[in-house]
Amino acid sequence: MPGATGTNGDNEVVHDFSPLLLVYKSGRLERPLIMPFDLPGHDAATGVESKDVPLSPSTFVRLYLPAEATSSGDDDGKKKKAATKLPVVVYFHGGGFVMGSAGSCVYHRFVNDLVAASPAVAVSVDYRLAPEHMLPAAYEDSLAALKWVLSATDTWLATHGDLARVFLVGDSAGGNICHHLAMHPDVKQGAGAGLKGIVLIHPWFWGKEPIGGEQEHRRPRANRAEAEGRGRKKHLWEFVCPGAVDGVNGPRMNPTAPGAPGLESLACEKAMVCVAKGDHLRWRGKAYADAVARAKKGGAPTPASVAAVARAELLADTAVAAFVKGGGQPAAVEMLESEGVGHVFFLLDPEMEEAKELLGRIAAFVSAR
Repeated sequence: MPGATGTNGDNEVVHDFSPLLLVYKSGRLERPLIMPFDLPGHDAATGVESKDVPLSPSTFVRLYLPAEATSSGDDDGKKKKAATKLPVVVYFHGGGFVMGSAGSCVYHRFVNDLVAASPAVAVSVDYRLAPEHMLPAAYEDSLAALKWVLSATDTWLATHGDLARVFLVGDSAGGNICHHLAMHPDVKQGAGAGLKGIVLIHPWFWGKEPIGGEQEHRRPRANRAEAEGRGRKKHLWEFVCPGAVDGVNGPRMNPTAPGAPGLESLACEKAMVCVAKGDHLRWRGKAYADAVARAKKGGAPTPASVAAVARAELLADTAVAAFVKGGGQPAAVEMLESEGVGHVFFLLDPEMEEAKELLGRIAAFVSAR
């Protein structure tokens, strides 16, 4: 994906969302954080095979098949492997809805690794980006891709995918998409009958009122004039979703806001939320995990409970799982908090121990019956 579009020489910035996006008065767009595009094919490190399938003139999906589904052996071995259906991971990349691709090198690497570790069949979704295509375009493309997956029209999915064990997985804005899809009427009313779980990695949620330690990450009033002078006049969410009701307090960006649809309506059996200690979004992730846990138990989050969770850091690692366990039943919500790292660290350094732990925990969540 190119880092800039437009040819006008005007250099006046009207919207500064660096390092993700700069919008110039001329209409020129610049995406400073360019991620190289990797082609699909055989991955020597994992043995995973991948291919691209176009869904529309502007979108595609990248399918992944683990070595277990493609390895050769004797006839009996082949028959056994052919009869074994694997869970299906539908992955949604992050990037603030303005950058990234299913073919970006960091996502290609991560999905290859996740497919091999689970093992699972995976479909990584490429959706239209803002500002060329403002929201709800990304949501619409993601829903269309999920419906395509569930139709099993591709032979890899039909032969190797267990459509009764479908997992939606995404990071940052992709985590936001996972939540949106799990709450969508089309998914709840039949299309998502096989939706087993969702995995939100450092999900992009926000709100008007700060919770936990968010205040230190918000611009003081005295600095807002300077920020506006540099072109940062609005929150990125309000830019990519200009029709959002109530701005960052709308239910898509703040699913725990008063008046947001109840999370007991999530069209999945279980959820996993991953947060990072050095990520300013972690308080929202924790509040979301707590709200889902309460909903699964028949309770409802309140503004006080959301604030208490964020303030007291109550949901360290597996505390959410313990909260919803009872009578020997499996947890409806799991949570992992990675220490000493920041937002989407696992994409930047997949060899670090914290990244390996995150990959292993997600793979275990997906592969568990």
